Amino acid sequence: MKKSGKIISACAAVLLVAGGVATGLKCCCGSGERTSEEELVQEPPVERLYGIEKEKYDISEYRIENGETAGAIFGRFGVGAATVDRIDRRADSVFSLRKLKAGNKYTAFLTPQDSLSEARLAYLVYEATQTEYVVFDLNGDSVDVYKGAKEIETRREKKTATIRSSLWNCMIENGMKPALAMELSDIYAWSIDFFGLQEGDNFTVVYDRQFVDSTEIGHGTIWGARFEQGGKTYYAIPFVQDGKVSYWDEQGNSLRKNLLKAPLKYSRISSRFSNGRMHPILRIRRPHHGVDYAAPAGTPVVAVGDGVVIAKGYAGGGGNTLKIKHNSGSLVSGYLHLKGFAKGIQKGSRVKQGELIGYVGSTGLSTGPHLDFRLWRNGTPIDPLKVPTEPAEPIREANRTAFETVRDRIKAELEGTLPDSLKITSLDPIPADSATLAAADSTLTQTEKK
Repeated sequence: MKKSGKIISACAAVLLVAGGVATGLKCCCGSGERTSEEELVQEPPVERLYGIEKEKYDISEYRIENGETAGAIFGRFGVGAATVDRIDRRADSVFSLRKLKAGNKYTAFLTPQDSLSEARLAYLVYEATQTEYVVFDLNGDSVDVYKGAKEIETRREKKTATIRSSLWNCMIENGMKPALAMELSDIYAWSIDFFGLQEGDNFTVVYDRQFVDSTEIGHGTIWGARFEQGGKTYYAIPFVQDGKVSYWDEQGNSLRKNLLKAPLKYSRISSRFSNGRMHPILRIRRPHHGVDYAAPAGTPVVAVGDGVVIAKGYAGGGGNTLKIKHNSGSLVSGYLHLKGFAKGIQKGSRVKQGELIGYVGSTGLSTGPHLDFRLWRNGTPIDPLKVPTEPAEPIREANRTAFETVRDRIKAELEGTLPDSLKITSLDPIPADSATLAAADSTLTQTEKK
């Protein structure tokens, strides 16, 4: 059916007058009939920043300068002292304005200026951390202050690297954050001598990288690791027992031992246990019944095991010294030449394994900052580097089947043979019903055969 130009123009005019959507109507002018088809018109998504509609405001970003006060910041946008005082009182229970840090970012949302009104500050958002922010809402007649959090994007990653110098340097060279090195050393603190790493030692780790605004901010869960040192392989398998996540070897023994391998991180051994060492200051040979860890002054020192502080104070050549009696009763650890003690540490204090107790220093007879770490068993000095450490309670039989399922999947992922559908994505206890576990084992076995 041929439509004339006049008829088409008439139809278009009707649509324009009605304010309709052209694609939502059909004009059947030849038959004198008009029909409409309902069509959902999707509104464009509202773009928000810190939960605030962006298109309504003129937005500017700034950095807090050294010495800049909240009054100066708000004053930049015409906010008077009386209003700043109201903001301060309203913010008191949420975020103290005295905690603003130089260098941190803040964003101003201003109402657009027009012929009838000047631009006015509606919101000011301060980024307290990489993930948390504080909103100062001046949009209405009253003042409101509240906190918010940015969305964290998680990307699961597997990294393999070979040691050339230190774990720290190896991480950086292979695009990993130093914080990951710290946590990995915590996981293996009872199993691997990180002061004895040699070139060629290597590791593989599966972990979650975390991003905010496309910037990597750190890491989340470590889903598993394999570390090869001196020809031995050490696995770290996460599993929940007694309501908390711990790491275990492939046999189900806890990687947590009664004592840490060392009371500090990222240092070097400058002197070992000896019955006849030449003293660097006195220049005479005498026993050195400890291990010296050279480290920068102020390096944190932690307790190697749970126990009670039995001595704290200045001890002549040993300088500031702390001694801890451990729960076994027969073992005492000593920390000499400290710069100072951690807050709250007193004689009689109970400390936990890994708890901060002091800082590396050079007090007493010392040529430079280091920690002289000592151990005594029943009063007799023993070499800290040769003390056998017993593991904590292993996986219980009731949890054995579930643990082995997690272990096999983690090991397969570390080897690169596990499909995404079988990856462990939650550390909540896996149901131990036999049918579910058998099905997973079957799928994993078939995958390995391929």
